[in-house]
Parts: sequence; C-alpha cells; structure tokens
Amino acid sequence: MRYLHTMVRVKDVDQSLHFYSTLFGLEEVRRHENEKGRFTLIFLAAPEDAEAARANAAPCLELTYNWDSEDYTGGRNFGHLAYEVDDIYAICQKLMDNGVTINRPPRDGHMAFVRSPDGISIEILQKGDSLPPAEPWASMGNTGAW
Repeated sequence: MRYLHTMVRVKDVDQSLHFYSTLFGLEEVRRHENEKGRFTLIFLAAPEDAEAARANAAPCLELTYNWDSEDYTGGRNFGHLAYEVDDIYAICQKLMDNGVTINRPPRDGHMAFVRSPDGISIEILQKGDSLPPAEPWASMGNTGAW
C-alpha cells in the first residue's frame, strides 16, 4: 500500500493555482481534462516531492475542478492538508503579504494554519526544530478557526 494523493474540490482554477503554486510553492506535475465528465484534475506536489510525483504519480495534492458550478460545504471536504517547510516565518509572511489570513500564526515557530481560496485548512509545520519565537508572530493571537 502507498499514499497517492489528497483531493480537494476547487471553484476557481486560476485563483487556486495562484494560491497553491505561486504563493504556497507547489508544482504542477500533471493535468487531466475530461470533456465527457466535465471536469479537470490538476496534480500538484511539494518541490521536494515533485520528481517522485512525476515518476510515481505520488505523493500529490489533486485539485478537482467540476466545470458545472457547485457550492461545496463542510460535508464535501475534510480536516486539513499538512506541509513541512524550511522557514515557517518566511512562508507565512509571503502568504500574509499576498492577502492570505494567517488563521493560527506561527507564535511558537513550529505550526501555523491558513485557508485556501476554497476554505481548505492547511497546516504549516516547521521542518526540524521549532524556530525561536520572533515578532510579529510571537505576540499574535488567533485570527480565526483552523
């Protein structure tokens, strides 16, 4: 048995790719357009997983875009995605500078939570040991639920 991917439904491909690729740093490794089924599947991988994802089709995040508009509520999604990063403060600053709300700031230098444009909760974990507390993060409280 092996892990393949996590699927999340998205309403706007461009907005989602801007978030997951441009801001968050994931790489598109493959895409499948199904005209008969009226959907697009976009598979993304973390930079350190991209080569393996291209070779083995895993591990990936699958963005599913259904061409016919539909609202997705809590019953159609799940808990959260989790990604390990080299510098939690840098990624949170980049996201915040681009209008993304940091729902749970990295006060402890170890963990933060944000939400994608489609409301998917993403846990960001510091690779290795926690970074020392640093401002402005150390004094920030929660800005919302994660």
